[in-house]
Amino acid sequence: MNNMKAIGFTTSLPIMEEDSFVLFEKPVPVPAGRELLVKIAAVSVNPVDYKIRQNSLKDKVQDIPKVIGWDAVGIVEATGEGVTLFKKGDRVFYAGDITKDGTNQEYQLVDERIVGFAPEGISIAAAAAMPLTALTAYELLFDRMRLSAERDKGKSILIIGGAGGVGSVAIQIAKKILGLTVIATASRESSVDWCKKMGADHVVDHKDLLTNMKTIGFEQVDFIIDLVDVNQYWEAFVQLIKPQGQIGSISDPTQPVNLRQLKSKSVSFHWELMFTRAMFHTDDMIAQHHILNTVAEWLKKGEILSTVNTVLNGFTVANVQEAHRQLESGTTIGKLVIRY
Repeated sequence: MNNMKAIGFTTSLPIMEEDSFVLFEKPVPVPAGRELLVKIAAVSVNPVDYKIRQNSLKDKVQDIPKVIGWDAVGIVEATGEGVTLFKKGDRVFYAGDITKDGTNQEYQLVDERIVGFAPEGISIAAAAAMPLTALTAYELLFDRMRLSAERDKGKSILIIGGAGGVGSVAIQIAKKILGLTVIATASRESSVDWCKKMGADHVVDHKDLLTNMKTIGFEQVDFIIDLVDVNQYWEAFVQLIKPQGQIGSISDPTQPVNLRQLKSKSVSFHWELMFTRAMFHTDDMIAQHHILNTVAEWLKKGEILSTVNTVLNGFTVANVQEAHRQLESGTTIGKLVIRY
């Protein structure tokens, strides 16, 4: 086992360009320390993928293609000498580390502390759809905002961007695990239906948010999570959030966020980036191992559903390009998976 196939890019090109992705060969890496070598069976594609493809190699070309992708299911092929959580042959799932080579390759090294045992009883594609979005939603709701079913059951949450990857999981955790009253935003009939399927109590159009919220009887809510664009909705958030409420966001604002507007209500604001623990090797990095195992248990028991909605078969340049094209359109619902 010397070389493997990988798909990457040498410069940032529009997705319709033939060379926006290229197939190439590279050596199969050897795990060390707490690393696992995983033989990948399926991956899912997230907005972070196309954002990095569009921006990371602008105005430059590198000789060795850059490999991206952050969501995978696979089998442990080999382990580093410091591994204690897994053994060869284990089926695992994970989102990975944004500072390392991604999942768009046949084999990948990943630190065992950010890996979980893949859920039993669901398909490989269904499992591949879940790690990044489930980690993001879980960390935002539990680790950042510190919500709990015991204390917060029955309270209201507004989820901006309910039909996307993170929104699809956040609706389910908020409703089925935390027992919140869930209001999600969606504007197309298909995305409204999807949000309801995920468990949303109400779905409102994000256009003219304040009026649409008032129409369903909510002038204010206890919690808001923004999965789209905090700048676009900020003025509405300031009005909609209850005194002593909480706002969480994963978006990338292009303008400063005026937190002073939250002071009179003593509202707290939380950022969430799923890659933080791996990027900074935080003391609690292993939390992602435990979160993924919890999510796998929820999936196995049917307490939450996989958000897979589209599956492309085959590890090919054409399929990676098609996945990016669909995500860039901004109209995808749920998650898109590529089976190897």
